[in-house]
Amino acid sequence: MSKRKILQSITLLSLPASITATECRGLFDASEAGYITSPGYPLEYPPHQNCHWIITAPEPSQRIVLNFNPHFEIERLDCKYDFIEIRDGTSETADVLGRHCSNIAPAPIISSGPSLQIRFVSDYAHQGAGFSLRYEIFKTGSEFCFRNFTSSSGMIESPGFPDKYPHNLECSYMIIAPPRMDITLTFLTFDLENDPLLVGEGDCKYDWLDVWDGLPQVAPLIGRYCGTKIPPEIQSSSGLLSLSFHTDMAVAKDGFSARYNMTHKEVSDSFHCSMALGMESGKISDDQISASTTFYDNRWLPRQARLNNDDNAWTPSEDSNKEYIQVDLHFLKVLTGIATQGAISKETQKSYYVTTFKLEVSTNGEDWMVYRHGKNHKIFHANTDPAEVVLNRVPQPVLARFVRIRPQTWRNGIALRFELYGCQITDAPCSDLQGLLSGLLPDAQISASSSRDMVWSPGTARLVASRSGWFPAPAQPLAGEEWLQVDLGVPKTVRGVITQGARGGDAGSGATTDNRAFVRKYKVAHSLNAKEWNFIMDSKTSLPKVGEGDGWENDVFANSTGAATPHWQTTEMTLHFCICVFWLDHQRFTIWICFTCKM
Repeated sequence: MSKRKILQSITLLSLPASITATECRGLFDASEAGYITSPGYPLEYPPHQNCHWIITAPEPSQRIVLNFNPHFEIERLDCKYDFIEIRDGTSETADVLGRHCSNIAPAPIISSGPSLQIRFVSDYAHQGAGFSLRYEIFKTGSEFCFRNFTSSSGMIESPGFPDKYPHNLECSYMIIAPPRMDITLTFLTFDLENDPLLVGEGDCKYDWLDVWDGLPQVAPLIGRYCGTKIPPEIQSSSGLLSLSFHTDMAVAKDGFSARYNMTHKEVSDSFHCSMALGMESGKISDDQISASTTFYDNRWLPRQARLNNDDNAWTPSEDSNKEYIQVDLHFLKVLTGIATQGAISKETQKSYYVTTFKLEVSTNGEDWMVYRHGKNHKIFHANTDPAEVVLNRVPQPVLARFVRIRPQTWRNGIALRFELYGCQITDAPCSDLQGLLSGLLPDAQISASSSRDMVWSPGTARLVASRSGWFPAPAQPLAGEEWLQVDLGVPKTVRGVITQGARGGDAGSGATTDNRAFVRKYKVAHSLNAKEWNFIMDSKTSLPKVGEGDGWENDVFANSTGAATPHWQTTEMTLHFCICVFWLDHQRFTIWICFTCKM
């Protein structure tokens, strides 16, 4: 089974066409900020390139600053074959300010005078996504607009802080942690231009700060923030946390300051995925709890739906099985249990409680899945009185960021207090995510037997990151003939695979833009050299083990030896390359991720 080249397909930045250079050479005036990209960016750049650009400032006293997009991918072999080189001036003998390759974007580069030249070279093999950079006249503070942070702790501030930030910024900050380290980001001050018509969190129109659990535009978006309300504390276990700061040409405010810390993750061999996720303790903030409706007197609000809260509970405006209460966990969590409680009205002393409910989960807040038992929706049996706490285990744990409880039956009326139980994926021993979700594992290390087109290429097969993903070329692929492969870079011990279906554009003849696609069954093979492959075997049958896919386009299930997700028990395997071969009972589609520990 040969390893094949793939198309890169994740668009990371919308660049204004009038000031974007995608040609291989040119002269540019830095009077207005502009962009230069490698040919084809963010798709794979062509071989045999020798590109050359010169940028000049209008005034001899001015300098130029280059800021690189974090999605940077150039063949890394000591920058001998593929590289981008920046020289401090227009002559061929001007000082070299840097020659760069690999998948870590360079720090900002500032000229000593009014001109810079850029050269991009590629040889005949091993192309990547390339680069995108923004050039502009250097202003004090603009060199702090693109920074990578690798120290164990530090401060991140908007340009010019504590003074007002400049206009027309597109800044990016990345916090990169070593393996088995968590990142905690705490905002100290926050003041961005506010939209007076702001409807809800994330509806920012003018200036905003995006926080990503990995690379910008690739990894899941944690939140978009503006106004003066300080964002909640953010914790990440993906190894990379990114901030993207956008400002427009109008009102400027004081900006933001935040402190980050890296802490070593303590993992116990006796780990159980049954921790309270924070409803009762308050770790889940009021802003993370919402509902379809709320009772008119404002005494039964969503924030009162905390387990053992002594002041009423959540009640909707109407007792109906269309009503729900929802929690945004901010990150993907493994959900293993739900404890529920009714309430006794403080005003009337009357008892209210939910007797049965359905569970709905989502990874993005838009596409929802009703938890199923077999082919039918699972009905969870809840309370028989208003005070007792009833714990329901989730039979097959699921990964979710958003959780909804939808009451089905009740006594006297709907009133609900509850707690959620589970853990993070990485809380279990030997469960490090390998970069497909965060973007740390580049597109060039993901390949496939075939792909439909750029929209459905192997590079889109990232868990949660988008609604699309990999789809093979044949309209009706044969079971077991198509495969998706990941090069992990170095040999590692792999403990599991997480799969997710999706929906999206044309994935076959007659498909619609809301086409649903998923994998029902698959096998996993592994190799240390990408030539000799071995399937994971079933010890009972001595045949290749068959993994069960989710069967629904938005489910996320983990097949693992880890205690957090015990759906599919496997033997640990040491591998360099990991491949899934798919059996197709329905439409063919997967977004997946390996999680491992180093040898």
